[in-house]
Amino acid sequence: MRIEMRYDSTSDAMLGVLRRHLRQEGWTAPRLAETMGVSEATAKRWIVGKGLTLDRLERMAELCGTTISELAREAEQARTGLARELTLAQERALSADVFLSTLFMALLAGASPREIGEDFGLPRATLDAALLKLERLALIDRLRGDRVRPRVDRALIFRKLPLRKLFETHLKQQFMAMDFGAPDAVYTSELIKLSEAGVGQLAELIERLRRDVQALGARDRETSLRPGRWLTLLCALRPFDTSGIADAAAGLT
Repeated sequence: MRIEMRYDSTSDAMLGVLRRHLRQEGWTAPRLAETMGVSEATAKRWIVGKGLTLDRLERMAELCGTTISELAREAEQARTGLARELTLAQERALSADVFLSTLFMALLAGASPREIGEDFGLPRATLDAALLKLERLALIDRLRGDRVRPRVDRALIFRKLPLRKLFETHLKQQFMAMDFGAPDAVYTSELIKLSEAGVGQLAELIERLRRDVQALGARDRETSLRPGRWLTLLCALRPFDTSGIADAAAGLT
């Protein structure tokens, strides 16, 4: 069935799903080229959808243990039907278990269960038990071939109190312990005077940055040939504490 694929939003979404499966199953361009008897350059073109026929797409899907129809279903699920906000019960369950919440965020970031297990050194039984909890909470669907599909839009915002408290208890401490004077420290800070309208616009810029970072993560997972490492980003604003400034200035006279 050597029929050239027609490209539209649906086929682009299917290709994105296929690339994710290829990455999760360890199908690099050189390995794919060797298996399918083509040059590495050709394999790279297929991965991005150039010159890809339906029979080649079907073969690549089979290598990942899936089918064209499953790719289509996953692509459609990715476009619609995702929750935009967690329920209070879901947030309470995640906030009660720092491991469960970390696992959920890693899955939202596009990592596979196998990848998470290898990166964090988790026993398979522990990982499976946590995945079952997430499934029962209606946060993920478990698929064939040790794959999962989040049921929540990654762009969600944690508006409710439980997960904010979890951040306060666990993640905040990592930033407080950070050595900002270290040569490899990556951070920025700014002092600015804004009206309330300006504060609102700055909050929107921060949210836009978060979405840009998510998009960067997705692109990097698809295109980078080098191993990655887990990072966490904090972007926050607060009123500047001016107490003591006048005393500091007095010391100069």
